[in-house]
Amino acid sequence: MLLIDIGNTFGCPLGVAGQIQTFSFINSVVFALLLGILSVRFKQKSLLMMGLVFFSISAMGCFLAPNFNTMLLLYSLSGLGMAIVPAMCSTIVGEHLPLEKRSNALGWILAGGAFSYLVGAPVINFLAGHGGWRFAFIGFMLPISLASLTIVFVSIPFTPNNQENKMRGGNYLEGFKNIFSNKSATACLLGSTLSMAAWEANLIYMASFLRQRFLIPTGLVSILLSGLSLCFIFGSLSSGYLVNRFGRKSFTVLATFLLGILTIIYLNLNIFWLSTILLLFVCIFAGMRYAASDSLTLEQIPEFRGTMMSINSAAANLGSSMGAGLGGLSLLLSGYSGLGVSLGALGISGAIVYHLLTTDPTKK
Repeated sequence: MLLIDIGNTFGCPLGVAGQIQTFSFINSVVFALLLGILSVRFKQKSLLMMGLVFFSISAMGCFLAPNFNTMLLLYSLSGLGMAIVPAMCSTIVGEHLPLEKRSNALGWILAGGAFSYLVGAPVINFLAGHGGWRFAFIGFMLPISLASLTIVFVSIPFTPNNQENKMRGGNYLEGFKNIFSNKSATACLLGSTLSMAAWEANLIYMASFLRQRFLIPTGLVSILLSGLSLCFIFGSLSSGYLVNRFGRKSFTVLATFLLGILTIIYLNLNIFWLSTILLLFVCIFAGMRYAASDSLTLEQIPEFRGTMMSINSAAANLGSSMGAGLGGLSLLLSGYSGLGVSLGALGISGAIVYHLLTTDPTKK
């Protein structure tokens, strides 16, 4: 929401300012691959807490950043948190809940993330209006990260031994061998990369699209972002029921395809109310796709869930990096119309990969 303001502070065009996300996601990809090894050695709770510590340090550093290069470096620490937190949350769900409850639990976890947009948009608008964009980091991101760290420490029990390490005798690379020799598991990773590229660029540029094409003030954009968050929450929560009813693979394919098609359309419209309605549906299907694809990926290699979800985190963040970079380039070269076509093509390609190359191990 404040990407334009950050660019103005450091004298950068919007497409360049958006690359703070690209650099962050590149870091997250590298660290997520390392996490695939660490998840065999260390407990999920310890790793989850470490990810939240990275978020906290990043928030403080961005608040104090004196120039764009420093901002780029310190914001990239949040990429380490992005590599760890989603992967360990999903792994903990897989370890502690039965099969029929996992997709619903993943939906609730994703809804919790979207709830931060719902609450955060008006809060950040208020903080930025009274102190500038830097106060969004110190007044929102930092306290939320510290509160999350406290809740995890108090509420999640430590497991006595890492299950994967116990089963495989500490062979850290065996999980990678099992995953990349499995066609369906590898296809899930590729599908995650493509679909996340489409969605992440939507996240980065949707607020700027509303502000620049339709000249919507920041205060109204914050309200619209809250509405979009509600749509994502609805999609995440409803996916638990729909996945169990229609199947992990089928529902992942459908939601990913609709995400791509609607992205092309809404970014090429010049009618505010119609574009906004389609954007609402983009967020609904994004929430559904996220939960459904994570449910599908979580079941691919049950004995190496931690490693699988860590590599999936790397794949998703690689997609996010692609989306941020390709989105910024498309925006610079051909505006929002080109942005819509490039992102939509990525989403449709992801749906094709899921459809042709993946299998649902829970289906006989």
